[in-house]
Amino acid sequence: MKRSMLGAMLMMFCMVGVQNAWAQSDLHLESGGFEVGLVSPENADGTVGLTGFLNLGTVAPRVRLSSYLDFWSESQSAFGTKASMRDIALSFRGTYQFPVNNPKLQPFAGAGLGLHLVHAKVDVTDPFSGQTMTAEDSSTKLGLDIGGGVTSPLSPRTDLQGELWYGIVSDVSQLSLKVGLAFRM
Repeated sequence: MKRSMLGAMLMMFCMVGVQNAWAQSDLHLESGGFEVGLVSPENADGTVGLTGFLNLGTVAPRVRLSSYLDFWSESQSAFGTKASMRDIALSFRGTYQFPVNNPKLQPFAGAGLGLHLVHAKVDVTDPFSGQTMTAEDSSTKLGLDIGGGVTSPLSPRTDLQGELWYGIVSDVSQLSLKVGLAFRM
């Protein structure tokens, strides 16, 4: 009897805590924008990456939720062989906005999970017959992102932001450094 009473009290305490967190949340479409920059996948040359994002408000004081759609592609050719790889990722990230005295620079750090649609293709051309053999593979992988950046207002409705993220996608990692604009709704 005492254990069930203790369990019920513990459950009610947790529910009150969750209720307070939801009461402090402010989820809404806050801003949206784009970024462009350098992506350096493991075991490949650096390439240009493009990102579209939506800032979805706060889930707790100073903790912002954002969604990202990232794309990068890289190809290399040598001796009749062409290899290409691309990654399209949809991710959700939570970032903590550090308290600062200067409102012109807002640093943040965070982490998130993403769904990566990875596609690789290799074409090998026989130099004697001219025939081309192709091998390709597509897979969907779960990735973990860790990183941060800084935001600075350019105007009352536009922010400049720079971000550095390290992503681990299954057994491959990638580093991205991007700069972009966020437009407040």
